[in-house]
Amino acid sequence: MTNSILPHSALILVDIQPDFMPGGPLACEQADAIVRPVQALLAQDCFAHYVATQDWHPSGHISFASSHTGRKPFDSIELYGHPQVLWPDHCVQGTNGAALHSAIDWNRMNVILRKGADPAVDSYSAFCENHNPAGERPLTGLAGWLKDRQVRNVYIGGLARDVCVLWSAQDAQAAGFNTFVIWDATAPVTAQTDADTRKTLLAQGIRIV
Repeated sequence: MTNSILPHSALILVDIQPDFMPGGPLACEQADAIVRPVQALLAQDCFAHYVATQDWHPSGHISFASSHTGRKPFDSIELYGHPQVLWPDHCVQGTNGAALHSAIDWNRMNVILRKGADPAVDSYSAFCENHNPAGERPLTGLAGWLKDRQVRNVYIGGLARDVCVLWSAQDAQAAGFNTFVIWDATAPVTAQTDADTRKTLLAQGIRIV
């Protein structure tokens, strides 16, 4: 990276929120280690556009294990014909744990996209929600916003590397963007998934930088 703007490029920072940090209810492994690299990227101001996503669940969200009698966090169920991991309650709207991380300067963001607000549908990706009862994945509108601004290259960091970053990267690539994952600006729920995440990204033509 240099101090010159990368033309036709956008940085997307996914769900960098306290509830995903060490001590949070859905802590990602070494998530606090990404804060300085992310802030360094923002300080360089080398992207044409900046986007942040924010997990923003209502209480009793369908993805919470507490919403399913007899289930515990990280159980998997079938939801609308697709696998659904049940998570600890996290990023509940209006709570401190749902705020954007206070150690990062968010003033450069052109868009802050809140996702997961539908109580009946989970939402990992910055580009599409998860499957809804009709079997569809509704668009968030981000792809259209980026294309309206002639963005061709999307760089992604944030949390979690093996869930929301991965899904965002896959959907960005499917939408026609040249997609890059900034590995050191991401962290996984568990590092045991890293080999599979790398394999999946590379197999789909997504570059790791």
